[in-house]
Amino acid sequence: MSELSAARARYAALIARRERIASPRLLEALAKVPREEFLAKGPWRIKSAAARSYRLTPDADPVHLYDNVLVAIDARRKLDTGLPSLWAHFIDLLDVAEKDRVVQIGCGLGYFSAVLSEIVGPKGRVHAIECDERLALRAAAYLRAYHNVEVIHADGCTDIIDRADVIIVHAGFSHPHPLWLGALRPRGRLLVPLTQRDREGAALKITRKGRGFEAEAVQQIRIFPGHGRGVTALDDRVADWWQRAASLAPLRFRGIAQGLPSDG
Repeated sequence: MSELSAARARYAALIARRERIASPRLLEALAKVPREEFLAKGPWRIKSAAARSYRLTPDADPVHLYDNVLVAIDARRKLDTGLPSLWAHFIDLLDVAEKDRVVQIGCGLGYFSAVLSEIVGPKGRVHAIECDERLALRAAAYLRAYHNVEVIHADGCTDIIDRADVIIVHAGFSHPHPLWLGALRPRGRLLVPLTQRDREGAALKITRKGRGFEAEAVQQIRIFPGHGRGVTALDDRVADWWQRAASLAPLRFRGIAQGLPSDG
């Protein structure tokens, strides 16, 4: 085994232990997908989830990327890659499986699109939406070899074009957009971070059940804010949702389909 392959295996094992990952396909994907192929050439600016500032890797050896670290995409905008342990936890929690159809809202540079591609396999599909044109172009180039992934430069609040088993939102929004809920297949799952203007909030898992939905606040989160026509100011009902979710997780809401704020 090469040094890089060994580093990937250790990285997958680290995340498995930290998050108690149950999905063998997810762990195989983490050990297989080359994270360095979804970034600019190194050295890289990296930091742990708790760190306030970046540190520069000593060189461009990809082994530095196989740790639970954020990597700067645009340090000036405080735009980073997703934290591997966090998004692996969410993917595991959503029970993404072989043959699933997955929609990503905000795919960034495509690393987790590739991970999802490996999980769903050739009979599954990943529809990766990115509103930043430059990121979308780079992601499409990086993902060229992943034939079950389609990258679209579009608004994830208006441009979902297919029904999905799983929808993962990689940015903070004030509420679950009705379009996302409507796109879920029976027993479909949605993961959306509900945040305020300070980027703080709680990740919500929503499951389609019969004619309604069930939602559970699963983890507090701080995340880059989303953009799109579905972004609105928090109204009183959503603010109350967020406060309860952030302080009392896990907390279940039933009948979530009623009383949702509009996207106007």
